[in-house]
Amino acid sequence: MTQFVPRDPDFDARVRTSFARQRLMQTLGVRLLRVAPGECDMEMPFAAAFTQQHGFLHAGTLTSVVDSACGYAALSLMAPGAAVMSVEFKVNLMAPAAGERLLARGRVVRSGRTLTIVAGEGFMCSGDDERHVFTMLGTMMAVEGRAGIAD
Repeated sequence: MTQFVPRDPDFDARVRTSFARQRLMQTLGVRLLRVAPGECDMEMPFAAAFTQQHGFLHAGTLTSVVDSACGYAALSLMAPGAAVMSVEFKVNLMAPAAGERLLARGRVVRSGRTLTIVAGEGFMCSGDDERHVFTMLGTMMAVEGRAGIAD
């Protein structure tokens, strides 16, 4: 696994401050579990309010949480003052998202000055059992000097 060196020594506080402003993650009940250089883990309890017609977590819910984990993994390596935005991503839904909670893991594959390639995984957990249900490959962009966009 690649060891990344953050450009911002205060990356942890910066990620946590930004996450605290994410209203969607608050609505979904997502908790930030772990931040490390190039890595971010989040957890969301299962809630029927965010399911599709068969009672599984909706693909949009899964995508939102894993996208945020990937974005914060990318932000952890960006220069001080840079903000992060998703540029593109591709997802694979591999199994129905049923369980007690969603565990989202975002990891940086390659960190560039402007573009960062990320990989995300979603696991539905019940007790100690984890079932891999979702993968994402995406690109995040560092945004600097744009009015209204801050880290």
